[in-house]
Amino acid sequence: MPGPTDGVSPEQSRTALPTHHESNGAGAARQVGEIARQHGWGSEFETYADYDLPTYVGPSSFMKLPWVTDPDEIGRRRADVAIVGAPFDDAVSHRPGARFGPRAIREAQYTSGSIHSLQLDVDPFEVLRVVDAGDANITPAWIERAHAMIYRKVRDVASTGAVPIILGGDHSITWPSATAIAELRRPGSIGIVHFDAHADTADQDWGVLAGHGTPMRRLIESGAVLGRNFVQVGLRGYWPPAETFRWMQEHGLRYHLMREIEERGAEAVIDQAIAEALDGPDAIYLSVDIDVLDPGLAPGTGTPEPGGLLTRELLRAIRRIVGSVELAAMDIVEVSPPYDHAEVTAMAANRCALEAIAALAKKRLSAGAQGLASTTPTPTSAG
Repeated sequence: MPGPTDGVSPEQSRTALPTHHESNGAGAARQVGEIARQHGWGSEFETYADYDLPTYVGPSSFMKLPWVTDPDEIGRRRADVAIVGAPFDDAVSHRPGARFGPRAIREAQYTSGSIHSLQLDVDPFEVLRVVDAGDANITPAWIERAHAMIYRKVRDVASTGAVPIILGGDHSITWPSATAIAELRRPGSIGIVHFDAHADTADQDWGVLAGHGTPMRRLIESGAVLGRNFVQVGLRGYWPPAETFRWMQEHGLRYHLMREIEERGAEAVIDQAIAEALDGPDAIYLSVDIDVLDPGLAPGTGTPEPGGLLTRELLRAIRRIVGSVELAAMDIVEVSPPYDHAEVTAMAANRCALEAIAALAKKRLSAGAQGLASTTPTPTSAG
C-alpha cells in the first residue's frame, strides 16, 4: 500500500533516523579494551533508531513518535495528528497530581515502532503522520497564564491542519483548548461529546470561575459552543446539584446518566450520543475525563466516583464516535499518577488516544477505498 502522500514513506514521516539499524556503523565499538574484547563487547551489534527501541529507552514521547514542538515544522511535515501536553492541575477541587498526567500517559505503553490495531485491522502510523508536539509552556500557581499558554499551544497546532489530542491536566484545560478549536473553525461550529462522571457545568468553584468543575459552563456562556451541541455520557454520583441540572436543561444540554447505560446498555446510549453529536455541528471535540471509568479500573484520578464505565466500553465508544464524526480535537484529562496503581489509569488514557488515532486511520483508508471504487468501472459479465 502507498505511503501517506507525495511519495514520503511512513518511516521518513516519523523520524529522520533509519527505522531499523543505523547506517553509520554505530553498532561497532570503535575503541575496546582487552578485557572488553574477552567478554565479546567489541563485536559489531545491530543498533536501532529511537522509534524502534523499547518504550523505556530514550525520550518519553507518545509512542516514541517524533517530538516536534515548532508549529511551522508540524505544518511542513503535514502531520495529521499531534499530541499536545497540558500538564496543569492548579484548578482541581480535590486530589491533585494531574499535572503529571501527560508524562504518565506518554510512558504507559509497551509497544514501539509500527503498531497494528486488532480491533480495527489497521496500522495507524502507516496511514497517518503523527507527531508529539510537546507541552504547553506551563508554570505553577497561575491559572490565567496556564490557560493562555494552553489556548495558544492548541491553536498553533490546530492551525497547521493537524488534529490535536491534548493530554491533561485537570478538566479546566478544556475551556482554553475547545475555545481555540471553536475559534479556528468559525464560521463552522463544533459540538462536544463529553465522557465524565461529573457535568463540569458549575457556575464557580468556591468563587473561582476557571476551576475544573466549570469549563463546560464557561464554553457555553462565552459562545464558543452552543448548549444544544453538548452531549454528556456517564454522569453519576452526587454532584452537581439540582439547580445546575436546571441550568443545563435551560441551555439545551443533552446528557446520559450511568443509570441509563445500566438500563439500556452502553451500545444504545452511544448510538444515541453519536446521533445527537451530529445534530447541528460541523465537527466534534471529544473530551474524556478518565473518571468516567469505574475507579476499580482507573483509580488514578482526582475525584473518583464508583459505578462507572468499563474500560472496554469507553474504548469501543471512542472508536465508534471517531469513526462516525469529523474529529476536530480531543482531550483526555484528570489522570493523577500519584493515585494510580500499576499504571492502569495511565494505560487506559494512553489507549483512549490510540483508539482515536486508529479510528482516524481506518476512516482514512475507508475513504480512499470508496474513492477508488467510485472511479473503477463495474466489470460486465462474460458472454
